[in-house]
Amino acid sequence: MSTQVSNTQGSVTQGFDLQTLRAVNSSAAFNRMARFDVAAAGGGEVTIRMTWHDEFSQYSGHLHAGMIAALLDTACGFAAATLVGSVTASHFAMNCLRPATGRHFIAKGSTVRAGRRQVFARAELLAADEHDQMSLVATGETVLVPVGGPSGKADGS
Repeated sequence: MSTQVSNTQGSVTQGFDLQTLRAVNSSAAFNRMARFDVAAAGGGEVTIRMTWHDEFSQYSGHLHAGMIAALLDTACGFAAATLVGSVTASHFAMNCLRPATGRHFIAKGSTVRAGRRQVFARAELLAADEHDQMSLVATGETVLVPVGGPSGKADGS
């Protein structure tokens, strides 16, 4: 199921709802391997949760920057998808603010602006300690391009 949203040019696009994003998430081999869980989605925002796994650590025992990037990029893409459907990134940047350690991680993505040709999104990655106290560990920004329906084909088929 999808939701209809008018973009900044006034045309109607099909955004993905929570159920659709969960299906998209489970269809991605990397997301399954990383065990990303789409906890909430809608209205240009998304929340993704990932539990700590030792195999995702780097040499100092922190979450690997590649996994940080994956969480931030996915949160940005899924936030945009709630408004415009399938997207692909054309630019991504992240800032690691502190070592990413914790029992689990929450990536919160939000759409800044959804245009017909480009969508701008940002995300924050929070780490929960043993007392579930959350700390901001990284931020990211992505420029995305709408690519059509769930299959990624421009004609939506």
